[in-house]
Amino acid sequence: MRSGKYILALDQGTSSSKAFLFNREGRVVAQAGRDFRQIYPRPGWVEHDPEEIWSSQLEAAREVIDRSGASPAEITAIGITNQRETAIVWDAETGKPLYNAIVWQCRRTADRCQELKGKGVDRWLKERTGLVTDAYFSATKIEWILENVTGSRALAESGRLRFGNVDSWLVYRLTGGRVHVTDYSNASRTLLFDIRRLVWDEEIAAMFRIPLSMLPAAVPSSGILGETDPGLLGTGITIAGIAGDQQAALFGQTCFQAGQAKNTYGTGCFMLMNTGCEVVPSKDLLTTVAWGVDGAVTYALEGSVFIAGAVIQWLRDELGIIASAQESERLASSVPDSNGVYFVPAFVGLGAPYWDSYARGAIVGLTRGAGRAHIVRAALEAIAYQTRDVLESMERDSGIRLAALGVDVGAAANDLLCQFQADILGVSAERPAVAETTALGAAYLAGIATGFWSGTAEISRNHSVQRRFEPRMRSAERERLYAGWRRAVERTRGWAE
Repeated sequence: MRSGKYILALDQGTSSSKAFLFNREGRVVAQAGRDFRQIYPRPGWVEHDPEEIWSSQLEAAREVIDRSGASPAEITAIGITNQRETAIVWDAETGKPLYNAIVWQCRRTADRCQELKGKGVDRWLKERTGLVTDAYFSATKIEWILENVTGSRALAESGRLRFGNVDSWLVYRLTGGRVHVTDYSNASRTLLFDIRRLVWDEEIAAMFRIPLSMLPAAVPSSGILGETDPGLLGTGITIAGIAGDQQAALFGQTCFQAGQAKNTYGTGCFMLMNTGCEVVPSKDLLTTVAWGVDGAVTYALEGSVFIAGAVIQWLRDELGIIASAQESERLASSVPDSNGVYFVPAFVGLGAPYWDSYARGAIVGLTRGAGRAHIVRAALEAIAYQTRDVLESMERDSGIRLAALGVDVGAAANDLLCQFQADILGVSAERPAVAETTALGAAYLAGIATGFWSGTAEISRNHSVQRRFEPRMRSAERERLYAGWRRAVERTRGWAE
């Protein structure tokens, strides 16, 4: 294996594509990013252009190498992390997508999921895949493309079509179409993957009429996958790690022991708890593959909140009551509380633990005394309330009482949110020194595969906490506020029906 000074991490997210260069201490040497379009063809539908995903990620990778002054030959390997569940279908002969990427937030297949639940299919789907039957996941998105894009069914049955979540699409393009793979963590988000046997489930694929020839090879999260086309980044670079963004963040937070948990505040909000080698069933949450490393598979419980940081973007871009995401903390801090206002950001339905595709957003508790500062504060508090919703289910299912919660990315930079998060949970919130734990996790997975790092023990020594937020709120106040949140959520349930 070629030696080098750096690991390149590609972090392809819901609203931007980023690239980071990490050194052996797990510190960021350089970073770059590109935003790309969000496409909303109809209410509740969300799409991306796969070519924009690819071009923005390639541009970010090239820029980060230029910024660092590093030679491509000094890069040991590439690790990839990605927005999960977002489905792309392309023609293997032309390499061209048949349709836009259908994003994880898209609700177009909600009625199809209700139909499956009505048939009782959801019970055995959850047993095999660990997932609820929801439009969130990839299977019904693939099915929709095959049913609605002219000619796609015939192409699929002839063996010409390929499916991938964004990780597969990037590897396919980076390798010049030579490699079609996904890792266990991304495969476990499709509603097609048996998480115990670690194989595509033929019976589920047949139910959705998805030919197995479309599906990528499922491989461990850390391992040599191929090499980039030399013309893309100046030389061929080994691709050696893949993980879905939330699993990568769990790895980047060094949550290597069962019972350790993290919460990532991106477009959505995602809490994962490591459950070790045990598949822990859950009524309300998801059971998912965390990663496959060194011949072993680690599992996790996950609570997926669809709208977190995106609510701050909405305040900025749609309401115009803040000029920047950074202004949200200053404005929210200008008032002592939300003045009884609750903001339920169910713009695309509610995720865990409600799984209500028909919920819609609402601001309740408004009086003449409520101003924009109270609305902004209520929006930030909603992120923390949704996290508590998830934690209550997680602790009940796992039997583990959380001692501390690692927080990272995006809104985790907001001190007011982190303090309120600690207060409403009653446990400390720990913000790491390296905030970009999603990219760091992908780098670690690639680095372990190539010997850049010896293993998790060395990686753990790199981890440090930048700030710890301890709960300060009295228990009675915590419960009073949370009870108000639960009342507000009930006002939004089933609205679109």
